[in-house]
Amino acid sequence: MVNTLVTPSGGRVLFGDDDVTTLKQSQLRRRVGYVFQGIGLFPHFTVGENIAIGPRLAGEKLPAARIAQLLTLVELEPDVASRMPDELSGGQRQRVGVARALAGDPELLIMDEPFGALDPITRDALGEKVRELHDKLGLTTIMVTHDMAEALLLADRVLVMSYGDLVADHTPRELLAGKGGEIAQGLVAVPRQQAEKLALMEKSGAAS
Repeated sequence: MVNTLVTPSGGRVLFGDDDVTTLKQSQLRRRVGYVFQGIGLFPHFTVGENIAIGPRLAGEKLPAARIAQLLTLVELEPDVASRMPDELSGGQRQRVGVARALAGDPELLIMDEPFGALDPITRDALGEKVRELHDKLGLTTIMVTHDMAEALLLADRVLVMSYGDLVADHTPRELLAGKGGEIAQGLVAVPRQQAEKLALMEKSGAAS
């Protein structure tokens, strides 16, 4: 709905002071960066061409220096621009996906379960990098995730949805303190129980 791919059945989505349905799609899309769940790189384009696709569709050419800058931002070497997506690891491809989303200098970054297909170490490192970029570039970021630990560690606000309804809207600290209701607390309980089990295993291992 933010990106006008779905029309709201009721209510409004405001981008700043503007109702998104009143904005030209081209104007709105330039203000929004989108990181796809399945990464979504074009396999027949080089990394550089993938990063430049948004500006290209808007009739602009992204300079090589800007592509190099974006790759550096996501901690990839500039010479990666000439490589094909299938030459990269999953984590590297998703970093390219983030660079592509940032290519148009967006105000808003939308991330649809961006780390779901990655191994835990890569997922953690990329999550920290995205949070760093969020702060450094002054972005508003909306990230969809089913991983409550990820939400608690990365977000300023956590919104919990159930069957299309918003059932909680709290800071991570508030959720950890017990706020948000039954559904939210059921989600918070999972990483909390995992942490407790790991701590117990560590304690019992040290004792033996």
